[in-house]
Amino acid sequence: PQWYDRMRGRRRRLITSGAGAETQSSTNVLNRFNQAGFRAGTDTDINNSSYTYVAHMFRRAPKFFDIVAYRGNQQANRNIEHNLKTTPEMMVVKSRTTGEWWYVYHKDLDSTAPEDKYLALNNTNNVADSPNIWDDRAPTATTFAVGQYNDTNGSDKDYIAYLWATLDGISKVGSYTGNGSTQTIDCGFSAGARWVMLKRSSANSGNWIVIDSARGIVSGDDPFYNLNAATAEDTTTDIIDPANSGFSLTSESLGNQSGTEYIFLAIA
Repeated sequence: PQWYDRMRGRRRRLITSGAGAETQSSTNVLNRFNQAGFRAGTDTDINNSSYTYVAHMFRRAPKFFDIVAYRGNQQANRNIEHNLKTTPEMMVVKSRTTGEWWYVYHKDLDSTAPEDKYLALNNTNNVADSPNIWDDRAPTATTFAVGQYNDTNGSDKDYIAYLWATLDGISKVGSYTGNGSTQTIDCGFSAGARWVMLKRSSANSGNWIVIDSARGIVSGDDPFYNLNAATAEDTTTDIIDPANSGFSLTSESLGNQSGTEYIFLAIA
């Protein structure tokens, strides 16, 4: 999976399945971003006539989603300003300059101090503990913190940060405990989730699973892919089913293993 954004420019790509630095394509990747979405260029990574693609687009909006670019200085007690207009509940930070992990903050990684914890978007690792990534300080409605750490605040390195929050009826950042049977995850939506990303956050390691209504959220097998893997989608597994308030979990252990904790981001 490749991530592009207007802030970095239409030819600059980051790949979530690896820790590599940002690359700039010499070919025509995206002709442009526009109000309707984007126009694909001739680059065969995103516009090969032999392949089928799916694209997920997020618009910066108060209390929903924001993007922040910053340059590291390797100083302690660093605050990075953002325009989310509320406290971020999930953040992804990636070095553009060097090959570092995709560091993930999520409010439900710990019940008391999630700012001590992190996951990596580019691998299946369990939750890890470090006071250095987020400087052991919780984000606020105006800033988030990074520590004196090379991976999120290295001297003269460029970084990109993606921030999400729960917005009633639009998005939900949350968690649940698997029960090995079926259960509905209530996101407060009126017509169900159109996009769901989930990750096992306790017990065993787990993939970053992405399911969307463009490819199908149905009462049956749903196509999904893993952000941490450079592989084609899986079309033979029924992880979630539709539910008006959010999404319904099946007995499939990938998303509902009994007694296991999961985090998620859902979009209505």
